[in-house]
Amino acid sequence: MSIVPKETIEVTAQSIGITNLSPEAALMLAPDVEYRVREIMQEAIKCMRHSKRTTLTASDVDGALNLRKLEPTYGFASGGPFRFRKAIGHQDLFYTDDREVDFKDVIEAPLPKAPLDTEVVCHWLAIEGVQPAIPENAPLEVIRAPAENNIYEQKDGPLIDVRLPVKHVLSRELQLYFQKIAELTMSKSSPALFKEALVSVASDSGLHPLVPYFTNFIADEVSRGLNDFLLLFNLMQVVRSLLQNSHIHIEPYLHQLMPSVVTCLVSRKLGNRLADNHWDLRDFTANLIALICKRFGNSYITLQSRLTKTLVNALLDPKKALTQHYGAIQGLTALGHNVVRLLILPNLEPYLSLLEPELDAEKQKNQMKSYEAWRVYGALLRAAGLCIHDRLKAFPNLPSPSPSFLHKGKGKIINAEPRKRKLSADSLENQPHHKRLITADGLRPHDHTGPAPMHVDKSMGNYNLPQNSVQPSSSEQASDGNESESRNATEKERGKGRAITIKAILGQIWKDDLDSGRLLVKLHQLYGDRILPFIPSTEMSVFL
Repeated sequence: MSIVPKETIEVTAQSIGITNLSPEAALMLAPDVEYRVREIMQEAIKCMRHSKRTTLTASDVDGALNLRKLEPTYGFASGGPFRFRKAIGHQDLFYTDDREVDFKDVIEAPLPKAPLDTEVVCHWLAIEGVQPAIPENAPLEVIRAPAENNIYEQKDGPLIDVRLPVKHVLSRELQLYFQKIAELTMSKSSPALFKEALVSVASDSGLHPLVPYFTNFIADEVSRGLNDFLLLFNLMQVVRSLLQNSHIHIEPYLHQLMPSVVTCLVSRKLGNRLADNHWDLRDFTANLIALICKRFGNSYITLQSRLTKTLVNALLDPKKALTQHYGAIQGLTALGHNVVRLLILPNLEPYLSLLEPELDAEKQKNQMKSYEAWRVYGALLRAAGLCIHDRLKAFPNLPSPSPSFLHKGKGKIINAEPRKRKLSADSLENQPHHKRLITADGLRPHDHTGPAPMHVDKSMGNYNLPQNSVQPSSSEQASDGNESESRNATEKERGKGRAITIKAILGQIWKDDLDSGRLLVKLHQLYGDRILPFIPSTEMSVFL
């Protein structure tokens, strides 16, 4: 029995102009109508699933009709809801209220607004932490947490699609872990436990959700705790552990970490007590900055340039304290010898002239100022010494003077060993074949000290070759001669190319050698004998 009643068939037949349909025919047509409807709906469901949707639409039914080579339905493509009305005289029969529309009303209706083109508009979300009041930004009343029974009402103006910030959800374990690390960083009672915590931060693979919390914690505590030396040192150790953790993607948070790290390097005052060794903190932070530039310098090409600009400005500013100059020098030294050669050495002489009054004990009565000046002087000496040491080590190893030579007279080198000496049996075996002579007593090396004739025993003249030996023919001798000539020509070409390359290399080395020599002389004039411990003994003997 069909689920389609015969009354539906009769009403449909009357709608298309068939008025004499008998009840028996409608009853027989109902199962076939049900079969056709099921077939169309199955095809429509296939179209819906291929469209990755879960709601059946009129377009899916049109697609099913097209697959069956049937004309699609019209007037059902709008997204508005259908209004069904109950048929008069029928209990379970409904129809859609299809209102008739006059063409005159449609023609005289005003045209709708043209749709806007798709485009991308840039605007400021915030300027130095302050959100500008522009139509593109949501009002502050919407972003803030609304009070109870207080609903924000949209004012007159363009509609704003407000998306409240998503709350970052952390597991209970990560929350406890962060709280424990923060407590150990703030406390100074358990250094052993804090070291174990640093090892955990540097190696744990599940700490990436805590990176924004760590960066905010470090930035807040550095800004508030500049008078607490131990806290600053602990915070910088936490930063190093975060950088050492290979499971953490810390690049998006470098812009929050770098101000805190630079502050611990070039701040005027770190700590509140005289016993606080802020020099070690500045040295540690300088190495930390070098690690950051080495690891992320390729990804952020402006990182090292901006950092060096900040440090050079701190170094060349006479209004800055000597402690700030020390931090800037240590930071530039940690970035490499090329940075020292390009940024510190050109400004070394005028800076030392300004620093000289602070180094004089008679002019500077303040012992703390004098001590700070000597620390800066030592940092400059170390930077210059390491730079010249690196420059000299870049050259090929110079031959060390042999003990067999003696210097006599005006720069003449005289060999003190006798020209003739007897070789041992081991050295004879190592001699080349063409330097051996056949004698009656055996093998002896050819003496190159004078033109000595070759003495061959007479008995060797009748020396018989073995029977299985074959004498080379004239054709073989000619081919051997051609091969030797071609080999000699190839070796000559290689020798020419090698000579040109060696000449260019030697020219560059000679130029660098002269530059290094001038630099060494200049540093010796500025520092005197204090620069000599940084120079290797071989290079010192050449340049000095």
